[in-house]
Amino acid sequence: MFVKLYRRMQDEAAHGERRVMKAGWFLKDEKSSLIWDAPKPVSFSHDKPATSKSAVSCPAAIEFDRRHYAIPCPIDLHLRMVKNAQGQLQLTNIEGPQASTRPAGLQQILMMSPQNEWRHPARPMLQLVTPYVFVSDDPLYVNQFPPFLHYEASQRPGVMMCGRFPADIWPRAHMWAFEWHDTTKDLILKRGEPLFYVRFEGGDPAAPLRLVEAEKTEELVSFMRSLTDVTNFVNQSFQLFKTARERRPKTLLVEKKRPR
Repeated sequence: MFVKLYRRMQDEAAHGERRVMKAGWFLKDEKSSLIWDAPKPVSFSHDKPATSKSAVSCPAAIEFDRRHYAIPCPIDLHLRMVKNAQGQLQLTNIEGPQASTRPAGLQQILMMSPQNEWRHPARPMLQLVTPYVFVSDDPLYVNQFPPFLHYEASQRPGVMMCGRFPADIWPRAHMWAFEWHDTTKDLILKRGEPLFYVRFEGGDPAAPLRLVEAEKTEELVSFMRSLTDVTNFVNQSFQLFKTARERRPKTLLVEKKRPR
């Protein structure tokens, strides 16, 4: 099925036609889902340029920007790394009782990885659990990036771990993973500001993409369950791609219809 789809895409490209690729997004969990906003296409408001040669009108820049979607941060956070009596690094929410997020709520979505899983012994790894899942019936990879197109007044003291995997056979919830390089500086996140970007890539890099809200069908939920926690049993989950492709239902993406 996927070989035929790739060949059709190549034929369309050869004849000057651009097939619109479609990806879907949804929230895996409904609990507290109102704090998670829909992915937003990356775009910027600028004053009318004084010249047609302005960078604002650059087609290459416009094309690049519009292929990224921003995932907004759901909460306000002001975090600091401190050492306990044993000299171990611990995560602290320095706003304490004044924080907008209660400790019990924060523990549900934010965690520090065990030290033996860090990439560097002096660089703690944080993970923020998000409910965003992307799915497609087209052979598309979803890429996860830091929000490098937006200016950050408060520079984050580390780097976000990026990643990519096929949305057509591996619909899984995204994590925001952060490697804290400068532990003398605080990490500040603001609700509504971009937490990370996603971008999709397929067989035809020039094909336009349409991102829609997806319906959580029984077939999709069942297929996702087959992927859940597979890392508890294998070290390299990518080795399961072939099996996932063979077992996926013919249709995973059903666009959600909103009542008018």
